[in-house]
Amino acid sequence: MGNETVVYPSEQVLVLCSCALSFAGSSLIILTYLVWPDLRTVPRRLLVYLSVSDWLSAVSYAFGVWRVSHSNSPDCIVQGAISSFANSSSFFWTVAIAVYLYVFIVRSSQRVADSLVLFFHFVSWGVPLAITVAAVSLSKIGYDASEVTVGWCWVRIHATDRVLWMLLTGKIWEFMAYLILPVLYILIKRHIHVAHAALSEYRPIMATRPQSHSFSSMADTKLTLIPITFIFLRIWSTVRFILLLADSPVRQNPILVTLHGIGNTSQGAANCIMFVFFTEPIRARLCAALFCCSKCRADVQRSPEAPDKLLSGQGTSTLREEDSDDENSGCFRPWLN
Repeated sequence: MGNETVVYPSEQVLVLCSCALSFAGSSLIILTYLVWPDLRTVPRRLLVYLSVSDWLSAVSYAFGVWRVSHSNSPDCIVQGAISSFANSSSFFWTVAIAVYLYVFIVRSSQRVADSLVLFFHFVSWGVPLAITVAAVSLSKIGYDASEVTVGWCWVRIHATDRVLWMLLTGKIWEFMAYLILPVLYILIKRHIHVAHAALSEYRPIMATRPQSHSFSSMADTKLTLIPITFIFLRIWSTVRFILLLADSPVRQNPILVTLHGIGNTSQGAANCIMFVFFTEPIRARLCAALFCCSKCRADVQRSPEAPDKLLSGQGTSTLREEDSDDENSGCFRPWLN
C-alpha cells in the first residue's frame, strides 16, 4: 500500500515546537476566558470550545510525533482516535463560529444565533465522537505509515476502504470548511461595509472618528485573516491527501511533510495570536497582569470604554445611540478587534 514516509528528527522537532505553541495558545485563550468574567460573551465561549479541540489536537499530535509508532499498538490507536476526534471537532467549531457571527450580524437575530449554540454542541462534539467510535470499533484507526500524517497515527494503511475513513474522520469536514468559511466571512464583511457606508452618509462626523475607524479596520482585517489563515494552515495536508489519491511519491517530499506537520498543529497558536495578542483590551490586561508595569496599566486605562462594556454585555444607552448603525456587529468588536 505504499512505502512508509520517513519522518526526520528535524521535522519532529519543528512539529513538536508547533504543538507546544498551539498547546500554550489554546490554554491562554481558555485561561483568559476563565479569569475575566466580562470576556464571557457567546462568541468567546465558542472560541473556548474550539480551543479545547485544538488543545486536544496539539497534545495528541505531539505524542504521535514524539512516539512515531510503527505498529497498531494500543497507544497508537488511542492517539489516532483522540486526534481524529479533536481534529474533526475543530473543523466543526471553526464553522460554527462563522455561522453564529453570520446569523447574529447579517441576519440581525441574537435570539436565533444563541439558540444555535446547543445545536453546535450536538454537531461539533457528537458527530466526530460517533465517527471516531465507529472507526475504532471497526479497527480502522492505527498505524498509517505517515502516508498523510507526520508521525502520528490515523487510518490504518492496510484498511481496504481507508480513503472513505480518511474522509469521514476529517477530510470531508476540512473540504466543507474550505467552502463555507470564505463565503460566510465575505458576507459578514460586506454587511459591515454597507452599514458603515450608510453611517458615513447620514453622520459624517462620527464616521471619521479615529477610534471608530480603528475598530472597523481591525475587525475587517480579522474577518479577512480567519478564513485565509485556516486555509493556509490546512492546505498542505489536503495537498498530501490528493497526492495520495493520485499515488504520487511527491507526498513524501520533506518540505511538504514539514509544512503539513506545522500547519496541522498551529491552529491553536494562530487563534491565540488573532484573538488574544491582537485584541487590544485583552492584550493590555495580560501585559498589566504579567509585568505589572506602569506603561501596561496606562494602556489598560486608555483602553476604549465601549469595547469593555460591550464585552460584558452591558452596553449603555449612549453606546447604543452612537453605534445604532451596526449594533449587531459592534458587540463583536472586542472579539474581532
